[in-house]
Amino acid sequence: MHFLDYTAISIYLLLILALGFYFGRNQSRKEFFVAGGSMGWLAVGLSVMATLFSSNSFVFFPSAAFGNSLRIGMVLVAFSLMTPILVWVFIPVFSRLNLETAYEYLEKRFHVSVRTMASGLFIFLRIGWMASATYAASLVVANVADVSQNTVILGLGVIAIGYTMLGGLRAVMWTDVIQFFVFSITIIVALFIIIAQSDSSVGDIFRTYSENHEGLIIDFEWSLTLQYGSWALLIGYFLESLSAFGADQVAVQRYLSARDERTSKIGALINLIGLWIVVPGLLMIGVGLFGYFSENPSEIGTGPLAETLAADPKIADQAFPQFVRLHFPPGMAGLFLASLMAAIMSSIDSGIHSVTTALVVDFRDRLFPSLKPKSEKNEVRAIRFVLVGIGAFSVGLACFVGPLGNVFDIAKKLTAAFGGPLLALFILAFFFKRANSFGVFLSALISTAITLTLMLIKSDWFSVWFWPIGFGIAMFLGVTLSYLRPAKHSEFTFWKIVKKS
Repeated sequence: MHFLDYTAISIYLLLILALGFYFGRNQSRKEFFVAGGSMGWLAVGLSVMATLFSSNSFVFFPSAAFGNSLRIGMVLVAFSLMTPILVWVFIPVFSRLNLETAYEYLEKRFHVSVRTMASGLFIFLRIGWMASATYAASLVVANVADVSQNTVILGLGVIAIGYTMLGGLRAVMWTDVIQFFVFSITIIVALFIIIAQSDSSVGDIFRTYSENHEGLIIDFEWSLTLQYGSWALLIGYFLESLSAFGADQVAVQRYLSARDERTSKIGALINLIGLWIVVPGLLMIGVGLFGYFSENPSEIGTGPLAETLAADPKIADQAFPQFVRLHFPPGMAGLFLASLMAAIMSSIDSGIHSVTTALVVDFRDRLFPSLKPKSEKNEVRAIRFVLVGIGAFSVGLACFVGPLGNVFDIAKKLTAAFGGPLLALFILAFFFKRANSFGVFLSALISTAITLTLMLIKSDWFSVWFWPIGFGIAMFLGVTLSYLRPAKHSEFTFWKIVKKS
């Protein structure tokens, strides 16, 4: 680490904290939770993208391309198929009902028990996601900067909690926008340096890569154990992204912050454009790194690269940080670390803010309204107190997830167990008139339990398959169990909301 690297990191962190102080003036509940409902399409779109494209993703995509194939790029097709449903179904419902959380809708459609259960599923999902995403990226930062991993987690956690507590959603969203540009610039710089350091042309790099990878782009074999199989990616990531961008309070809170419905819809399209920029860039980094280390295998192992990878597949996770350590010029390594820090803090700030919103709105306000402070000033103070508690718990949890195993698999499985049933709740609410609170409540709990059990029994299944499993079980049980009770009329199905508006 050079003086210029520390300078780049320090400037970035000071800028982020300054935003928190700047937006922390004159905070109100509405300003803290939904930025006063005044955000534009650029901030909405890039904030959604930077938030849900987590630090896990920033580490994972180059590693997946380096060690496996480009099949993971199928997620872009899934994102593209998901976006029209998000724009035409989810955003109109949330925008027209004047909500503070996505789960308020489920009480309008079903019952308060369904609302609190869904909000609880979201809270478990998001806290687990925060911990695993923070752990994965902090490991890389710790290796490159040569500091302890817990120091990275706690240091960045304190900063993220600080500016989120001060500036509320507006500070979170604008830091997300800055973070998007930081890691986009890092991707471009990294690709340029990798190509410049290689002795081969771009064509030769691609040729070397394709010669050493089977099923390079697609593999439609029906297999539950095939890593990065195209069917699993297409179906699993479609459901995961629809849940993340449509049924998750992190994304919904950003749509609610927009000045109008049209702004939210444009933001969703900006999010898709951002994904089509960032994901291919990260995959190309993996391709470039494979070409470079094929020429210089001694820099990452003791023999030819193919043999090194076969003996230890986890070498793929070390390729990018190893190249940064060896070949990034002074200042550029700092930019790389700043981009990773950006991804980590984006995971933390959005997570703790949305979980705090769910706890305050769906539990305190709904179940214990007497606890709500009378003055606006005390209300903001109470919300900040809850946020600090959630942040401390989540950051502390991130220090202990390493011994649990493969962090990517853990994150995918946990989000599938909670996120799949959560998505099913909204689909049932929107489109199944017969669905009732009895059926959907039991279906979500049972499908979550079954999915978690299958994860323990079938540990060799590719983790993304648990998304269609959790979602499918919840849908089947939700429809079936609803027939055990009489049908009830509701004004809050999708078609009635749209028609009424």
